[in-house]
Amino acid sequence: MVTETNNAERDIGYSASFTTKVTEKMVNQFAELSGDFNPIHVDAEYAAKSRFKQRIAHGMIVGALISRALVDGIGRHGIYLSQNMKFVNPVFLDDDVTVTVTITAIRKERGLATVETIAKKGNGDIVVKGEAMIMMAKPV
Repeated sequence: MVTETNNAERDIGYSASFTTKVTEKMVNQFAELSGDFNPIHVDAEYAAKSRFKQRIAHGMIVGALISRALVDGIGRHGIYLSQNMKFVNPVFLDDDVTVTVTITAIRKERGLATVETIAKKGNGDIVVKGEAMIMMAKPV
């Protein structure tokens, strides 16, 4: 469930967020979908010997969660045009991740919005930060 904050209108400052647990099932399904079977994601024995000491989720799983936040939080029928992301900290299996999207700029004449995208673990550590450009579903 997405929680909306700030102003009720989809304008500068509008923010929405949701929290989900990143599970082993998600990691395995993403590996199947993407073909990314890097052992840091799928092999517990290998991952135990890594700098992380355990399996980590694919960073693009968080990217997909950002897409969900944009659709559910800012509006269905919009178009996701671009995204830049910086992967700051790893997400481990069973971590709770909260994704927050906040509109930072709008070009009303074109119906485009710039959106800050932040994902944090339950302990508050940022795992992904970036910025998206979206085409709003309706003129603003």
